[in-house]
Amino acid sequence: MLELKNISYSVTEEGITKQILDDISLSIPDSKLTVITGPNGGGKSTLAKVIAGIIKPDSGKIIFDGEDITDMSVTDRARKGIGFAFQQPVKFKGVRVIDLLRLATGIKNLSAAEACKYLAAVGLCARDYVDREVNASLSGGELKRIEIAEILSRATELSIFDEPEAGIDLWSFNNLIKVFEDMRRNIKDSSVVIISHQERILNVADEIVVINNGKVDRHGKKEDIYPTLLGSSTLQNFCTGASQKEEI
Repeated sequence: MLELKNISYSVTEEGITKQILDDISLSIPDSKLTVITGPNGGGKSTLAKVIAGIIKPDSGKIIFDGEDITDMSVTDRARKGIGFAFQQPVKFKGVRVIDLLRLATGIKNLSAAEACKYLAAVGLCARDYVDREVNASLSGGELKRIEIAEILSRATELSIFDEPEAGIDLWSFNNLIKVFEDMRRNIKDSSVVIISHQERILNVADEIVVINNGKVDRHGKKEDIYPTLLGSSTLQNFCTGASQKEEI
């Protein structure tokens, strides 16, 4: 289980301090898919980066499986089983898909047949992708799915996806939903956290957390939280009205 205890984080620009996360306490349960949603600029992406170790909070503690990981680096957290997928997947010039999966699994001689298991799980044919470079020649949807395959191959205990729908077309988004539905069905001893305000991703969740103005506005089972958002002006603001603000 992941526990966040009184997490706060602020930034100062031109002498003005802005509170991004304000005393957040939250538990992410094991064997569940949790979606964190809320208005753009509300702090949800910052929270994801705090969990992954990309950003260090000003105060508070992060407990993972009973261990305080607040001061651990991104690398050390990855070794503990925390995986993070960026809004825009990283491109690697000269690195093939098979090379990326070999690095992720730690198996230097991982075969194309073995790589197929991970690529097939995200709807890609290994034969068509294992020797391709992870670069701009791949579409946004392909890069997203390869990044998810890389996380699956690491068998992470906690997988975090920051707005996975960003920058992909409708066809790729439909495939992405199927991947998350499969992940939820096969979640077993791992946990998944998705940062999103897309209704179809919210509908995949076991639990939903609403972050607004740096605070936990609501948290509970999907069947309790989702109806309070669906068809309401609140959800419309999350998806449209607030989109003019840059995500934090």
